[in-house]
Amino acid sequence: MSNEFSISTAQPAYEAASHGRRMAGWRTSAAGPNTAIAGNLETLRKRSRDACRNSAIASSVITTWTRSLVGFGISARPVTTDPILKAKLNALWTAWCRVADTDGGDFSGLQQLAVRAWLESGEVFIRLRPRRLEDGLPVPMQCQMIESDCLPLLDSDTAIDLPTGHVIRSGIELDRLGRRVAYWFWQQHPADKSLESLAQGNKLTRVPAEQVVHLFEPSRPGQLRGVPILAPVLAKLRTLEDFDDALLTRQHLANLFTMFVTKPFPSGPNDAMTGQPFTGDLNDPVAALEPGSSMELLPGEDVKFSAPPPPDASYAEYIRSQLLSLSAGAGLPYELLTGDLANVSDRTLRINVNEFRRACEARIWGTIVPRFLDKIRAAWAVAAALDGGLSPSEATEALTVQWAPQAWPYLHPTQDLVARKLEVENGFRSRASVIAERGDDPEQVDQERADDAARAASLGLQTLDEQVAAAELVKLEAEAAAAQKTADAAQQQAQAARAKALEAKASTDVLKAQQRTAEATREHETAAAADRAKAARLDVQAAEIGLRELSGVATK
Repeated sequence: MSNEFSISTAQPAYEAASHGRRMAGWRTSAAGPNTAIAGNLETLRKRSRDACRNSAIASSVITTWTRSLVGFGISARPVTTDPILKAKLNALWTAWCRVADTDGGDFSGLQQLAVRAWLESGEVFIRLRPRRLEDGLPVPMQCQMIESDCLPLLDSDTAIDLPTGHVIRSGIELDRLGRRVAYWFWQQHPADKSLESLAQGNKLTRVPAEQVVHLFEPSRPGQLRGVPILAPVLAKLRTLEDFDDALLTRQHLANLFTMFVTKPFPSGPNDAMTGQPFTGDLNDPVAALEPGSSMELLPGEDVKFSAPPPPDASYAEYIRSQLLSLSAGAGLPYELLTGDLANVSDRTLRINVNEFRRACEARIWGTIVPRFLDKIRAAWAVAAALDGGLSPSEATEALTVQWAPQAWPYLHPTQDLVARKLEVENGFRSRASVIAERGDDPEQVDQERADDAARAASLGLQTLDEQVAAAELVKLEAEAAAAQKTADAAQQQAQAARAKALEAKASTDVLKAQQRTAEATREHETAAAADRAKAARLDVQAAEIGLRELSGVATK
């Protein structure tokens, strides 16, 4: 069986992999992650820094990213449930943060400068410097920031006396397993020629890896050094700046010419415009050309006024399209990069800002926290334990912290607050998570609320809720009094109606009694009349009988 490998030469299935005329000018590199950086990092750093110093767009990119990632500082919140230990850790950490920087700054300023240096130069190093007990620091440790220039792009296998199996790649010493074991720094910044460095010479110093924090954002596996975030847009940015400067210069020069005087070429070495002799150098006229200048004309001379070309009508749209490309390459929304909010709706701006916030959170939790803050916190806990400020168990508890970045401002305060309130009320999230999202400690917020309530109670003050409740109680009492008054009036009306009803009932009873009396009288009279009629009938019958009897007697 053959061990030889063959490379397929089939027609590329992807158009981007073809080698036709369309792709013939696309030059690519197969260099590894560190080879590609080693040959270009120094140039990229210098150009990125120059752009940040002289280009408003580049400066805006770095400033916006730094401000969004760090703000006024990412604070540490211990996760321990012991309130006494938590207060102790917070007090010790706060005291140390004030003197954390060897250059005299605090930990928040150290974060801001470190992140800015990382974004601008591609990387930054923080050396963890142990201090003596007599230095009087809360914890005997400080952080020394070192620019990336101080770590040379040095590759060596044998030039320096290294342990067996160790190599130096891009200034970083690696063991046989590829782990970082040390960094080889210049003692002085190679571009700062101080008297001390000139007298003693600049030497390399080996610093163990556990004493160095290397802040950078790798984009390829195995990458040892970082590149500036402006690297993808530096070429376009430089070209755009040159184009804009050229257009501005053209307009400036065109506006210098007010009018031109045409006349025959004078005899002798005189100035063509003034006709006067030169004063010295033949390139120096008597009258210099200045904005708004005019000349008196001699017979036969003609005047032609300057008509400088206006800026191209498509200039603004062209610049905007280029800035859109630059903002995409820098990872910033166009509106945040330029401050241009024309024709941007609230919904569109919210989408762009929310997407940028996701990018910031990815860099905070994927780069800044694990590669920078966690390592400094771990070194701080060890130094505090060695100093005796913390016991071993307390130092272990100190390692578990929750980092709290600066809270994002509300895009729409009313809607955002209502949305969070509804989330808590419906059980979608906890109240503590809402407080933590704002960068605050829930336990501290609750304690502050309790303190406010106690102080207000001692002074006889009412909170807003109590004022609202009191106002609501007064309103309810007024409504109850009005309802009672209405009920009393209704009761009085009911009693009057009841009295009228009783009176009407009494009248009805009298009428009924009278009616019954009348009916009884009528019945009595009817019965008497019937009796009389019956008696009359009986009398009539008796009379008839008497008549018949009398008639019979007469017949006989």
